[in-house]
Amino acid sequence: MITPNPQAALLAVCLLLTGCGTGAAATTPTAAAPTTRAPQPEISLDLAPQQIPGLGARTWAKVPSGTRQALVVTGRGKNSPRSTAVLYERTDAGWEAGESLPAHNALKGWTDHHRAGDLRSPIGVFTLTDAGGRLRDPGTRLPYDHGPGFTATGTGFEGEPLAGSFDYVIAIDYNREPGTSPLDWTRPLGDGRGGGIWLHVDHDGPTQGCVSLAKPHMRTLLLALDPAKEPVVVMGDANSLAR
Repeated sequence: MITPNPQAALLAVCLLLTGCGTGAAATTPTAAAPTTRAPQPEISLDLAPQQIPGLGARTWAKVPSGTRQALVVTGRGKNSPRSTAVLYERTDAGWEAGESLPAHNALKGWTDHHRAGDLRSPIGVFTLTDAGGRLRDPGTRLPYDHGPGFTATGTGFEGEPLAGSFDYVIAIDYNREPGTSPLDWTRPLGDGRGGGIWLHVDHDGPTQGCVSLAKPHMRTLLLALDPAKEPVVVMGDANSLAR
């Protein structure tokens, strides 16, 4: 009678399953198939911002929701007459910036509460609805008043001639009646709050309250502004606009 050997039986089963010690080649484990990853969408790094850079919550809240053109005039300091102007256009991708242009503002800088004769430019967001000038309409889509009433004379604060400063102007709707000539003197806030604040041709010096750009840039701006895009000017020193 043969007594069964449990250990030998277990070894035989092992050899049968693995092929070990039977002359058969050892079985190599099959590598797992690589995992196929779903293609990732490309992320564009060039999307325009959804809000104009440099504008804080308080300033941004004053920009009308329908506005698609905004000329941002950023002063170097609260008391500086020098600034930079950039025309922003809102597209489906966001706000796209145009060329950065040098500009002048009032002799003594900026103020939150402009008064007649204070030699400061008003800080704020103002619509741009009307234009005019001593020179003929270059082809702007804004209403344009052409005539000799835009003749500038005399000298500026640094002795520079003012002739030609009003060859092209765009009225800034601060204390004025939109839809009228820039020469209209209606002052809804009263005469004490000043008025006649324009974008006009630069005369190489500070202004009394306006913002001035080089003549070619004024002409380009006139051609670019479109009433259907509800254009505005956002103006002030950098710290004030960032609030």
